[in-house]
Amino acid sequence: MTTPRSITRRLALLATLATVACTGTSDDPASAASAESEEEMIARASAIHERVTKLDTHVDINTSNFTAERNYIMDLPTQVTLPKMEAGGLDVAWFVVFTGQGPLDDEGYAAAYDNAMDKFNSIHRLVEEYAPDRIELALTSDDVRRIAASGKLVAMIGVENAYSLGLDLSRIEQFHALGARYMSLAHTGPSQLSDAHSGEQDGNFLHGGLSEIGREAIAEMNRLGIMIDISHPSKPSIMQTLELTRAPVMASHSAARALSDVSRNLDDEQLLAVGENGGVVQTVALRRFTNRDKAETRQQAIGALAREIAAEMGVELMDDDELARRSQVEQVTYAEAMAMARRQATERVDESGTAPDVDVSDFVDHIDYLVDLIGLEHVGISSDFDGGGGVEGWDDASETFNVTLELVRRGYSEEEIGMLWSGNLLRVLDEVQAIAAEIQAGEG
Repeated sequence: MTTPRSITRRLALLATLATVACTGTSDDPASAASAESEEEMIARASAIHERVTKLDTHVDINTSNFTAERNYIMDLPTQVTLPKMEAGGLDVAWFVVFTGQGPLDDEGYAAAYDNAMDKFNSIHRLVEEYAPDRIELALTSDDVRRIAASGKLVAMIGVENAYSLGLDLSRIEQFHALGARYMSLAHTGPSQLSDAHSGEQDGNFLHGGLSEIGREAIAEMNRLGIMIDISHPSKPSIMQTLELTRAPVMASHSAARALSDVSRNLDDEQLLAVGENGGVVQTVALRRFTNRDKAETRQQAIGALAREIAAEMGVELMDDDELARRSQVEQVTYAEAMAMARRQATERVDESGTAPDVDVSDFVDHIDYLVDLIGLEHVGISSDFDGGGGVEGWDDASETFNVTLELVRRGYSEEEIGMLWSGNLLRVLDEVQAIAAEIQAGEG
């Protein structure tokens, strides 16, 4: 999809190219892109990529990958590891303390808290025990700049789903002390604090937006300097949050609903409200959220062909109920056969070109759209790696340069690219922390 911004930029490039052709000169770095070769553009993008700080606000983790025997120093099959960050030039990863939604009772809260603490402890083991010479935890934007300048990678921490707080809001201060610098009030399904986006599909709304304890949590996050993440709550909850908060908010991994109609994406009303609030939307590179139609068409094509291939292989096709009745050995054998069929189907679909993958260009279409709608200073970048994210061309941290290259292709300047990759998010963090200092000093 071509957005108004990309059209405007390309027209400007063509106009400047004509000027360059006539005069032989141009002082506009964006216009230079129209006159340079592909090799020159890649070299220029590489230089920009090297100079700006690249920050991804949403990387999920599995604590089994944070042990002495198996951790991010190694070349794991995860989308993010330290070697992949280094290879792709991804300077900053926000590792996410995610908790799935469970029952709203004492047992559920206790399990959620234990899960959160396990993930906090895992991140701290990485930066303090396994790789202190390669990655360090940052708590402020100054920390980010200092650590990056030292040559190390940067870890930051976000909390996805404040369900893990239970009914004890003093845990917000505990999470802050452990390094949390953003937190969302819900995930999929309502928490004790907030309704979730998923209520659009299942009608499961408990609070009409925020609960009373959710409103108290917002005030406490403002007081402590934790960014409020609006990527998963319901629209009423988001709009109420924007009315209540004294500080800018962030969406850690959301795209534009106008371009891909899924409930996790933000519609224009929400986006404009975030812009007015001074916040930032971290555009997410998750296939279905980036281009739902394209992603679903491809999955349907691969799925249908995989079933044909499996049948040709003599595999008895089974639905979930039938598979559940089989032995564990049969289930494993079936899964392996279907995985092989799916790999072959994917190769054939790619060779035919009939159902192209969602790619970096589709992703940057969302950046263009958001920049047009709410202004470049309110837009950032996220992957949702190891949580379902990734697009062709940016399918793990080692491919991070391809995002910068696509931004250069579209005429974004180095300053603008730096703002998109990290400057805007760090500006919001600074403002949130400055407001917290005012509140704590009794000035607000």
